[in-house]
Amino acid sequence: MDIIRTQTELNTAISNRRKQGDKIGFVPTMGALHAGHISLIHRARQHGECVVVSIFVNPTQFAPHEDFDSYPRDEAQDAKNLEDAGVDILFLPTEKTLYPNGHDTDIKADISANGLETVFRPHFFDGVVNVVSRLFTAVKPDIAVFGEKDFQQLQVIKEMVTKENLPIEIIGAPIIRDKDGLALSSRNTYLSESELLVARQLNKILTIASQSQDIETAKASLLSAGFDKIDYVEMRWNRVLAAAWIGKTRLIDNISL
Repeated sequence: MDIIRTQTELNTAISNRRKQGDKIGFVPTMGALHAGHISLIHRARQHGECVVVSIFVNPTQFAPHEDFDSYPRDEAQDAKNLEDAGVDILFLPTEKTLYPNGHDTDIKADISANGLETVFRPHFFDGVVNVVSRLFTAVKPDIAVFGEKDFQQLQVIKEMVTKENLPIEIIGAPIIRDKDGLALSSRNTYLSESELLVARQLNKILTIASQSQDIETAKASLLSAGFDKIDYVEMRWNRVLAAAWIGKTRLIDNISL
């Protein structure tokens, strides 16, 4: 696996793979990798001979009160996991590489960003399309894979690619869960043992809601299960989507109707 930190090195590596006729599959991440991320890599491998993974904790999608500074980072372990997964290129850009002129961008999130996450994190999706568009410019992939756990984000990115007429196929990958049904997330590491017991009720309650389509009962059930606060439980895109808090940890999940 090639570990690359500069745009010049990346251009050379990608050019060499294209000369071999390879399609480029791309998985952008913020690190703290788990089995969910590895599943995205396997999906990218199905569609491209060269798999590129980036690790960059993107400052523009965090509000000042959020966990940018404390977001879990372990570059050495992440690199080992990626090499074990057969990744060809690990791209580790600096903030200066991706944002040489500051954080401003003409690209903004569109209609799919309305509601849900945006109500509670109004900065978030502009930050996402900001960094993803820059990563796409850097890597120039043929396909890019994003997890369905961040289902609204997936729709926002698809919309951005269509609007900007980018020649990139966006592929959604299914949610990976633990044996109790909890969607894997880097932020799960914040949860205590007792909080994990509560967190594992989220998928169960959403599954019931996907069958009954009774959103108010789902909200009441989450609070009864021990969640401290609910940001939303809503139906959209033929899914039931939720965001809820346990202590200082915010979890999201979704289930197909």
